[in-house]
Amino acid sequence: MSFQKYTLKDIAKALNLSTSTVSRALRDSYEISEETKKKVLSYAQKINFQVNPIARSLKERRSNTIGVIVSEISNNFFSQVIEGIESVAYDRNYQVVITQSHENNKREKLLVEHLFKRSIDGLLMTLSAESNETEYLEDLVKSGFPLVFFDRVPETFDAHKVIADNKKGGVEAVEYLVRKGCRRIAHITGNHNLSTNRERLDGFKKGLKANGFPFEEEAVRYCPHGGADAGEMERAVQELESYGYDGIFISGDRLTTGYLQALNRLGDLENKTHRIVGFTNSKVFEIFNPPITAIKQPAIEMGEKAAKLLIAQIEAKYPMEEYETIMLPIEMASK
Repeated sequence: MSFQKYTLKDIAKALNLSTSTVSRALRDSYEISEETKKKVLSYAQKINFQVNPIARSLKERRSNTIGVIVSEISNNFFSQVIEGIESVAYDRNYQVVITQSHENNKREKLLVEHLFKRSIDGLLMTLSAESNETEYLEDLVKSGFPLVFFDRVPETFDAHKVIADNKKGGVEAVEYLVRKGCRRIAHITGNHNLSTNRERLDGFKKGLKANGFPFEEEAVRYCPHGGADAGEMERAVQELESYGYDGIFISGDRLTTGYLQALNRLGDLENKTHRIVGFTNSKVFEIFNPPITAIKQPAIEMGEKAAKLLIAQIEAKYPMEEYETIMLPIEMASK
C-alpha cells in the first residue's frame, strides 16, 4: 500500500478531470454522474487517498464536530444519553466532544464559550443544577447557532428540546404507591432550578390530589446537591422520620442511590419497612437494598433524537424559525 501524499490535483490529472469534479465526486454530489463517481472513488482507494479534514472544514466552514455538555458522565442516565448521541453523530460523520459542568453554572458558561470558540458546528446540552442565568444561551439561539437542549431545559425561551414526561412520572409514582397500600407518601427532590425536578414535584402533587390525599409541605425534602452531599441526604432522611411515611418518591438517579446509602449509614433498614419509587437508569437497580421500583427514562433514545435535531439544524439551508419539543415516555420497572 502506498503512503505517498496525493492531492485532488493528482487525481484530476490522472483521470483527466477537473479538480472541482474530483472534489464533488468524493463528496457524493448529485451534480456528478454515478459513472464518474465510481471512477474517482476507485482510483482514490487504489492510491489510498485521504481527505484533509482541516482543509475541508476551512473550505466548507464546518468542522463536523458536535459539542456536548452534561453534568456528570458517571451518571447512569447521562452516560446512556451520550451513547445515543454518539451512535447518530458517528453515523453522520460527526465527531463528538464531551464536557462536564459538575453542576456549576460558572463552569457551564465557560464550557459553552470554549466549545463555541473551537468552531463546533452545534451544541447539545443539559443545564446544570446551578443554572440561574440563561440569557447568553438565548442569545446564541437567536443568533442562529445550532443548539438543542435535552432533559434539563430552559423554560424562558424557545429552542429545540428533548425531554421525558417527568410530570407523568410523578403521577405514576404516587399511583403505584397508593395501589401498594401507602397512605403517607414523602418526596425527595433536588435543586428547584431544574425543570425536571419542578415537573416531577408537580406530578407528585397531581398524583396525591387524584387519589384524595392532601399535599403537605413537610412531606417534601429539597436536596440542592442532588444526592452528591452525603450529609444533606442523611438530614433529609432524619427529618422525614417525624412525618412517618410508608412510601417515598425520589426525583433523580443520584438522589435515589444517595437515599439508599443514607439509610444504610443511619442503620434504618432493620426497623423501617416502606415502599420506594425512584428515578434511576441504573442497569443493576434489581440488587438495590432495600428494593425499589425504578422510573426509567429512554436515555439512549433521548440522545438519538437530540442529535438528529441538531444535525438537521446544522445542515439546514435556511435559519430555523420554529422549534420542536419532543417528549418521550417514561417506564416503571420493579424488581
